[in-house]
Amino acid sequence: MAEQKICVAIKNVSKQFGKHVVLKDINLDIREGEIFGLLGPSGAGKTTLVKELSGLDVSTTGENIVLQQKMPDLKTINRIGYMAQSDALYEDLSAKENLQFFASLYGLKKKKQNERINEVMQLVDLTDHLYKLVSDYSGGMKRRLSLAIALLHEPELLILDEPTVGIDPVLRKRIWDAFYQLNNGGTTIIVTTHVMDEAEKCDRLGLMREGSLIAIGSPVELKKNTNTESIEEAFLVYGGVAHEA
Repeated sequence: MAEQKICVAIKNVSKQFGKHVVLKDINLDIREGEIFGLLGPSGAGKTTLVKELSGLDVSTTGENIVLQQKMPDLKTINRIGYMAQSDALYEDLSAKENLQFFASLYGLKKKKQNERINEVMQLVDLTDHLYKLVSDYSGGMKRRLSLAIALLHEPELLILDEPTVGIDPVLRKRIWDAFYQLNNGGTTIIVTTHVMDEAEKCDRLGLMREGSLIAIGSPVELKKNTNTESIEEAFLVYGGVAHEA
């Protein structure tokens, strides 16, 4: 495989809130065009790290270079799609009104707005529910609408924080089908998860535990290096022994 360009470079990043250390000297390169998973339990530091990459937080020490720019950088933020763990939707508006609101924030003009709204709702299979109030959406539909909003401005980098948490397996597959479709079109995707079967779907993984990156590699490599048959077993091996990523 040809050498891919670096999309994200995380250099000696640490984060503290008072005396509480959330991230400990993270070093990681994420390549253009890959699906990269950050896998770890709650409290491992995944959300803090992706918030920094999205420009919503800053590191205490070190630097995050995203799309060749040091974050946070306003122009670069506009090239990123970010989907948070909790849905930031206006429940008393319809899906279309939510999409129009966020599209205007992204600076999309009327014709382009309508084109993109139709495209993203088709991608997440919600076209038939465009005019429905968000308050009448199920939890899974809200997750898909949040994904559609993150995609409106055709981001080069898509950052997804626990995108399928609380989603049933059938819907999770549908969401991952959408990720693959985007990735095949050239979008780089970073996804945080603690779901082991989702970890298997990523090109490469960064295993995180207690604010540290304990291993990096493809699912196949991580299992081979630990002589295990599952990512869960590999994680336990790496988590039990200090490992230089």
